Amino acid sequence: MSPSNWTWFHRLASPPYFYRLAGRLAPWFGWAAALGLAAGLYGGLWLAPADYQQGDGFRIIYIHVPSAYLSMMCYMLVAGASAIGLVWRMKLAHAVAVAAAPLGASFTFLALITGSLWGKPMWGTYWVWDARLTSELILLFLYLGFIALHQAYEDPRSGERAGAVLALVGVVNVPIIHYSVVWWSSLHQGSTVFVGSKSDISASMLIPLLTMIAAFTCYFAACLLKRIQAEILEREQNAGWVREMLEQT
Repeated sequence: MSPSNWTWFHRLASPPYFYRLAGRLAPWFGWAAALGLAAGLYGGLWLAPADYQQGDGFRIIYIHVPSAYLSMMCYMLVAGASAIGLVWRMKLAHAVAVAAAPLGASFTFLALITGSLWGKPMWGTYWVWDARLTSELILLFLYLGFIALHQAYEDPRSGERAGAVLALVGVVNVPIIHYSVVWWSSLHQGSTVFVGSKSDISASMLIPLLTMIAAFTCYFAACLLKRIQAEILEREQNAGWVREMLEQT
């Protein structure tokens, strides 16, 4: 691949270019998230029939499943951005990881809370030391550890490197979360949505669920872009392009 074909990659690594791009994209993701959440909640809470075993209690999946999905997806983003920052010493990559970590921690916490609320009527208890639940809790601690390491050092670069190492080591936990219901005996139900094969869940329940997953993803993207903008401004506050932008506003 010729060097000219990598122009887009180098442009994305430019803080002023990415700042302006994020500002243009964030509202689109925000509106898509709002419309998707309205459609998904209406379909899941009003149109979808009650489950024949769980009754209306199953409807918590429309919050729990997207949160759990994003908790893992966001961690892979944090780890991937951290790896790029370590290997290519790209400042913007570290900014992405730092901006994404609190969002991932929030989705992980929401997944744990909604899972506990579902577990009480289904299992008779809010918490069991099940493989899926325990590995998801470990994921929350990894997020918190990454955030703490980033803030623990006076030199931001040292904090970025320490957090990046933790993020990369913690990647092993993601497949454990995903396959825990297969590898070990688990109270947690297995996956009911499969990519490229027939799903175990009816279309009237599946379509709102997929809509909610897409809406949550758009919401995450909108929040992430705004957080990256804030992170860029903090890191580049003394740069000339920031002063010029502030003078124009």
